[in-house]
Amino acid sequence: MDQFIDIERLGLILIMAVSFVPAIMFHEVAHGFMAWKLGDPTARSRGRLSLNPLKHIDPFGTVLLPLMLILSGMPAFGYAKPVPYNPRYFKDIRKGEVLTGFAGPAANLVLGLLGALLGNVAINFYALNPAIMNWVLTFFYYFTLVNFSLMFFNILPIPPLDGSSIIAPLLPPKALPKYYSIQRYALPIFMVVIIVLPMLIGFNPIGIYMQYTAYGLTNLLF
Repeated sequence: MDQFIDIERLGLILIMAVSFVPAIMFHEVAHGFMAWKLGDPTARSRGRLSLNPLKHIDPFGTVLLPLMLILSGMPAFGYAKPVPYNPRYFKDIRKGEVLTGFAGPAANLVLGLLGALLGNVAINFYALNPAIMNWVLTFFYYFTLVNFSLMFFNILPIPPLDGSSIIAPLLPPKALPKYYSIQRYALPIFMVVIIVLPMLIGFNPIGIYMQYTAYGLTNLLF
């Protein structure tokens, strides 16, 4: 029995890890692709439009953070190396910021809906081999959940998350350089705050938000 539980846990860890990699990869590629379509060659010239996961790995955000969350029983979550872009290439900087910022979450929305669709198709074949189909359905469930988690988390309008791109159009031109410099260093601080602060205060508003959004939508579709 203990051996079965260990194998089951190992299987779930593997499923979440496999779900996480394409989720963050397509998220970052979508940012770079949108910036490129808007006239910015930065991401393409640095090879960041590649679907090679190794080009997007961040040691902490892609490896250590998801591993810690998975081992603690939570879905895989983290971030890849941000795709570089230069808003000065955009004909309309404010519009370009918004479109580039929300391209990543949009990619996760598409992947999440695709995972849910395939999961609902797969359930029709459950009777063929219940043991195998349990794993197949579990994969599609977590694939959907991971993508929706990345989407809903990143649309929060807090620097350096993608949702903060709606802030740039509201700022005066002189304030934009300062805003970009803050964004550059905000991610490590933000990740520490959302992980450490809830442990100190015993209250996790981000966790509650994710329960009602990512988890809620995933469960609804399944």
